[in-house]
Amino acid sequence: MARRSTPVALATASILLAALAGCAPVVDPAPPPGQNNACTKENLKTKSPGKLTVATDDPAYAPWFSDNLPGNGKGFESAVAYEIAEQLGFARVDVQWIRVRFNNAIAPGPKDFDFTLSQFSISDERQQAVDFSSPYYLVRQSVVGMKNSKVAGRTKLADLKDVKLGAQVGTTSYQAITDVIQPTVKPQVYDTNDDAKKALENGQVDGIVVDLPTAFYITSSQLKDAVIVGQLPQVGLPETFGVVLDKNSPLTGCVSTAVNTLRDNGTLTNLERTWLSEVAGVVEIT
Repeated sequence: MARRSTPVALATASILLAALAGCAPVVDPAPPPGQNNACTKENLKTKSPGKLTVATDDPAYAPWFSDNLPGNGKGFESAVAYEIAEQLGFARVDVQWIRVRFNNAIAPGPKDFDFTLSQFSISDERQQAVDFSSPYYLVRQSVVGMKNSKVAGRTKLADLKDVKLGAQVGTTSYQAITDVIQPTVKPQVYDTNDDAKKALENGQVDGIVVDLPTAFYITSSQLKDAVIVGQLPQVGLPETFGVVLDKNSPLTGCVSTAVNTLRDNGTLTNLERTWLSEVAGVVEIT
């Protein structure tokens, strides 16, 4: 069940995302009147002519997707994908979805998709292997535990150093454990968030780290007696999600232009309000 985001929180996030978009890939200016627009369906070099191949992980988690059916347009990232497609001139029937595991999507080498959305945080290291669009979401990482677990009620990073934590492999959630919390107990790595969640439920770890909207979904709809312990501090530049494309993809500039338009016209804010959970009032772990 999605919860509404406050207008103040959304407005602040939109302003920061707009500022961060200045660090995104350079986008060619619009062509002079009378010339073909390179960012239209007929001019884009997609994997399948006239179609847009979009990928995501399997399973595709709420609130980013709904019912593990990325093509239904429900969930924040599914809705964003269709909005980007529309900006590029593709109808909904022109969008075809495929599944690509998280680590494979950001690994070096040619891709089978035109772009993919699966909560990929933009980082310098990943940009050596793939392209990113300008950011479409500002994210915070959070700690989830059971009500009676060792992590419950802890509000200081120092209090989390002696607990066993887990996260999905290759994610910034795992990086938040190693770089921000820096526990003395070796963190556990899982192939998926579902595996991490099961480990928490079974008491194999004291807590797991996931992005904040996912934490709300886990605690409200998936795990009885699970609680959000708190959100972790940002380190360096704020963490943002971007659309992933093949390295030096001819589509990168056009996708960034589409994302920027969706941010500027308020579409991203409206989609956050529709699909993503309330973030105000969550305890800050300091």
